[in-house]
Amino acid sequence: MNFMGKRVKLRAIESEDLPKLQEWANDPEIQMLVGGWHFPTSVSDQHNWYESLSCNNNNQRFAVVTDDLGLIGTANLVSIDWKNRTAFHGMLIGNPKVRGRGYGVDTIMAIMRFAFDELGLEHLDGDIIEYNKPSIRAYVEHCQWQVQGTKPKWYYRGGKRWDKILVGVSNGNYRDLLKRK
Repeated sequence: MNFMGKRVKLRAIESEDLPKLQEWANDPEIQMLVGGWHFPTSVSDQHNWYESLSCNNNNQRFAVVTDDLGLIGTANLVSIDWKNRTAFHGMLIGNPKVRGRGYGVDTIMAIMRFAFDELGLEHLDGDIIEYNKPSIRAYVEHCQWQVQGTKPKWYYRGGKRWDKILVGVSNGNYRDLLKRK
């Protein structure tokens, strides 16, 4: 099953995606833009991670693809809380040649459509490292996520401490955005 944006499709991650995902996992430029620990990822580690993916758990990961470019990134809904109808969302546009061309915004819109229209979730959360201005613009300016707080000096990158910007969007905010578009 695929979930469509205007320009992207979200689909299951397949084994043929693993070489590109491993390349991105080991790319220092990408590691600077996303949260979490970053250690070198081996082929074996990548396969073990892939084998752990399941459509029957509360952590769903998707390949972001276009018809003409193929795999350009990944997106997720993790820590899905079915009782409270919430989840955490993250995204990576791994192909540097397509960053800044609207694919990230389209991916966020497709994730919101899936989360709110298909899964019936009520709220999505995310976080962004403070210097990742393109991601802040995509979420806050283009997709109307709200800045919900800051965790000062949360990340350590390049020998400095950086804030974690907490963002979120409600089902109602999403519906309002659709009315305006």
